[in-house]
Amino acid sequence: MAVIGVALVRLRDLFGVVMLSGLFTLTAASLYVVMDAVDVAFTEAAVGAGIATVLMLETLALTTGREKVTRRRSLAPFLMVVVTGAVLIYGTLDMPRYGDPGAPIHQHVAPRYIEESGREVGVPNIVTSVLASYRGYDTLGEVTVIFTATAGVLALIGRSRRTRRRKGSQTTGGDQDAR
Repeated sequence: MAVIGVALVRLRDLFGVVMLSGLFTLTAASLYVVMDAVDVAFTEAAVGAGIATVLMLETLALTTGREKVTRRRSLAPFLMVVVTGAVLIYGTLDMPRYGDPGAPIHQHVAPRYIEESGREVGVPNIVTSVLASYRGYDTLGEVTVIFTATAGVLALIGRSRRTRRRKGSQTTGGDQDAR
């Protein structure tokens, strides 16, 4: 993922950037599967690699295929990335080791979900009972965000297509319909 990230930053061909970002997302989805977060992996693959790649390709069709290179380089974005990365790394220093059965996450609600969710919710599938019942509002919020983002993008794409059609009818003599 780090190699793909560096290549994304260095590449100037926007089609290549879109393809690499889709590959980055699929790699992240594979990582989520390895970490036993199949629901997150599925969402990452569907939204990140699927929908986002299609929307970026559609955007690319409306713009140019090359990045406009600026001569002046600012150090501020690089420093912001370094500081953010350092804070994120610092935040992970006191985390338990990966897969540690004594980690707090395994001692709190996970055993209760495994033992009681079938009786409390009435759904035999633990993942479905957690997502639909225990985390119902969270799931509703996620779906709302995805729906709103999709509706906004579709509105923008539809607007740009209507604008192109109007410009096309003006240059070809839009009075032909009146005849």
